[in-house]
Amino acid sequence: MVTRVLWRKPTLVLVLVVGFCYGRQDKSVRDEFEPVLQPPNRVSLWPLPQKVQISDVSFTLSSSSFRIVDGTGSSSGPDCALLQDAYRRCYEYMFGFAKKSGPNHSRRTGTAELTELQVLITSPDSECDGFPGLSSDESYELSVNEQSAVLTARKVWGALHGLETFSQLVYEDENGAKSINATKISDFPRFAHRGILLDSARHFLPIKVILANLETMAMNKFNVFHWHIVDDQSFPYMSQTFPDLSKKGSYNPYTHVYTPTDVKRVVEFARLRGIRVIPEFDTPGHTQSWGKGQTDLLTPCYSGSKPSGTFGPVNPILNTTYDFMRRFFKEISTVFPDAYIHLGGDEVDFTCWKSNPDIQQFMVEHGFGKDYTKLESFYIQKLLDIVSTTSKGYMIWQEVFDNGVKLKPDTVVHVWINGASNEEMGNVTAAGYTTILSAPWYLDLISYGQDWQRYYKVEPLNFNGTEAQKKLVIGGEACLWGEYVDGTNLTPRLWPRASAVAERLWSAKDVTDMSDAFNRLSAHRCRMVQRGIPAQPLLYSYCPHEYKGI
Repeated sequence: MVTRVLWRKPTLVLVLVVGFCYGRQDKSVRDEFEPVLQPPNRVSLWPLPQKVQISDVSFTLSSSSFRIVDGTGSSSGPDCALLQDAYRRCYEYMFGFAKKSGPNHSRRTGTAELTELQVLITSPDSECDGFPGLSSDESYELSVNEQSAVLTARKVWGALHGLETFSQLVYEDENGAKSINATKISDFPRFAHRGILLDSARHFLPIKVILANLETMAMNKFNVFHWHIVDDQSFPYMSQTFPDLSKKGSYNPYTHVYTPTDVKRVVEFARLRGIRVIPEFDTPGHTQSWGKGQTDLLTPCYSGSKPSGTFGPVNPILNTTYDFMRRFFKEISTVFPDAYIHLGGDEVDFTCWKSNPDIQQFMVEHGFGKDYTKLESFYIQKLLDIVSTTSKGYMIWQEVFDNGVKLKPDTVVHVWINGASNEEMGNVTAAGYTTILSAPWYLDLISYGQDWQRYYKVEPLNFNGTEAQKKLVIGGEACLWGEYVDGTNLTPRLWPRASAVAERLWSAKDVTDMSDAFNRLSAHRCRMVQRGIPAQPLLYSYCPHEYKGI
C-alpha cells in the first residue's frame, strides 16, 4: 500500500531582510502545479518503455552470485568489447554504489534469487564493431521470470538500451538488499533521432564534462551528440590540415583545444553507448574565430569607401574560400565517422557584405540585385556541393531551407525558430525533407520553477500535415547553448530537464500523465544523483543517496 504524503506549507513569518531573496516568489511565476509527493516507487523507469508489465513477484540479487552472460552461457560474450563494457556499467549501476554505504546484505528469507541475465543478439551481424546510425535497430525484449532474466535484441544498440532498463528495474530496501520484480518489456524508440546539442565554443567544455554527459545521455536513451564545436568566440577544434585555426582562434592553444586524440576519445566513448557524434561547423556566419587563423577567409567590412578593420561572414566571392572549405571538410569527413555533418547556415548578418564594394560588384554581375539572401544561397549551394563529394549527408538550420537553397533529397532540416515552428515543420515536410525539431527545447532559456513540464508537453507531430509528412520527422534535439554555461554548471542545468525531452522522443505518444511523470522523473533524478551525476532537483525533496561530488 502506497501512502500519499501531503506536505504542509510552513507558517509565514514576517521578517525584514536587507539583501537578495532566493526562492519564494509569487505563485503565478512558480510551478503550474505542486504535485502530491509520494515515496519513490520501487520501480521507476525512464523513459517509459513502449510495453511493460511488472508483477508483484520479486527476486533478490546478490553481487557475489549475479552475472551477465551472452546467450551461450559464456561470461566473456561473443568477443564484443562494446557489450563487455556495457555489462560492466550495468553491474556497477546495480551493485557498485551499495559498497559505499555498507556491505551487500543477504537476500530476504524465502525469496527466490535471480542469478543471471542472458543477453541474446539475434542478428548474425550484431554491428558490435560498427557505429550507430540513423537506421540502427534499437529495439529489445526483456523478460524477468522464475530465477532467470533474458534480454533479446537484434543488434547491440538495442541490447545497450535493454541493459539500462534492466539496471533501472533493480531496487533496494531500507537495509540495502537488492531486488527485482518479474517483468516483461517490449521496447523501441518512437523517433530515431534523439539528440543533445552542447556548445563548446562560447565556453570551452573539458573532455571529462563531455564524457560525463555522454554517460548521462545513455542513461536517458539519447542517441545523438550534436557537437557545436566552434563559433565566433573560439575555435577549439585542432585541425591537422589547418593548425592555425586553433592556434590563433582558440581561447588558449594548449589548454582549450580538442586534439585529434580527444576527438577520437569522445567518438569512441559515445559509440560504446550507442551514441552518434555529429559535429557542427557553422558557416558563413558565426565564423569570427575562423578568420584569426585563415587569412582572407572572412569579408572585410567597409566604413564608407575605406575598410573599417573589422570582418563579417565568410567571403563568398573568392575561389580561395572554396579551396579552403574543400580541404577542411575533407578532413572533417575522415575524423568524424557519422554519415552526417551539421553545416549550420543560420543567422547570417548581411551588414558587412552590403558595405563591401567588391561584393556589391559581384552582386551586380550575377544579377542578384540587392537581395543578399541570393548571395547566401550562392555560397551555401557551393558548400553543399563540396560536402557531397565527401559522401557525407548534411544537416542545416532552417534558414537555409527558408532562403530557397537547392538541397539534396536526404538533407535534414533542423527547425529551431520557436515562434512559427509548427508552420515551419509543415512547410519543410511538405517539400519532402527529413526534419528534426529543437524550437521548443532550448534548455539554455531557464525560468523559475519546473520548466521540464513545458518540454514534456511538446508533441513533435503537432502540425498540419499528412501522415506521409509526419513520417519525415525523425526526432529532435534539446539544445544547451553556452553563453552562460561552462563545465561548472552544465550538468545540473541540463539534467533532469533534458530527461523530459528524452521521454517525449522515446516513449509512446499517449504517455502524457504529468503526475506519473513527476514521480518517475523524481526517482530517475535520484538515480542519476546516485550514479554520480549532479542533476538538479525538480522540487522540494530528498534522495536516499545524496550527491557527494564537489
